[in-house]
Amino acid sequence: MNPRTLPGLLLASPLLLVLLLVFAAPVLLMVPLSLHEYVAGTGISSNWTLANYTSIVTDEYYREVVLRTLVLGFGVTAICLLLGYPLAYYIASAGPAMRLALTMLVIFPMLLNLVVRSFGWIALLANRGLVNNLLVDLGLIERPIRMMFNLFGLLVGMSHIFLPFMVLMLVPAIQAIPKDVQAAAYTLSASRPRVFWSITLPMSAPGILSGSILVFVLSISALVTPRMLGGPTYKVMATLIYDDFLQTLDWPAGAAMSFALTALTLLVIGLSSRVLKRWGGAA
Repeated sequence: MNPRTLPGLLLASPLLLVLLLVFAAPVLLMVPLSLHEYVAGTGISSNWTLANYTSIVTDEYYREVVLRTLVLGFGVTAICLLLGYPLAYYIASAGPAMRLALTMLVIFPMLLNLVVRSFGWIALLANRGLVNNLLVDLGLIERPIRMMFNLFGLLVGMSHIFLPFMVLMLVPAIQAIPKDVQAAAYTLSASRPRVFWSITLPMSAPGILSGSILVFVLSISALVTPRMLGGPTYKVMATLIYDDFLQTLDWPAGAAMSFALTALTLLVIGLSSRVLKRWGGAA
């Protein structure tokens, strides 16, 4: 071992020990649990089986839940990126005082409790909520539009909740772009759209990557908002895991779904990292 690395390892060892005890140990304890069978009315059987994992692939219900979770994660990420990039670009281009004020406005919703924000969207999107009542009063619709307990309600509510994370990751990346590079492009008679597509966007790829990964991971693992805006019937992987552990008490199925969610997250993160790195390098 290099003597120079020993002090760093000693300093990091308490944190590594805490991480192992608090995070790694519970995960490792769920590995044998996920390989057992749950018998209704009896409990967890001592028999070993891979059925909890194979059912995620073979069972149509589980496949629908996994696909719904992926669609939700990619949809929220895309919406946050499309809305967050122009806002982050404007914040990064503003003066110090305006930048501080706009950043505080972006951070302010995060100071409110997640449950309160979700209830706010319920009041807006319910069948007798503010949006439907306004549309009916204006004569634009005859009956309320179903905006909750479906993908639309989750996309709207979760995009609002996770948009600040995307903006806060993009602003430093855009600010880090050297101004002289853009100035040189303007000197060579490049138009603003050309400078944006050829310089600003590729050089902000690290922020896009970090923000997209963060929002995607938070979206597919979110529990409170999908439970409140999706209801008991529109399930995603996180709410299904919650129900397996605390309602049906099928802990082996919940543990297997938890590992599937973790593997899915790592796979998407790895693939997106490689794609965005190649895109940034090619650009």
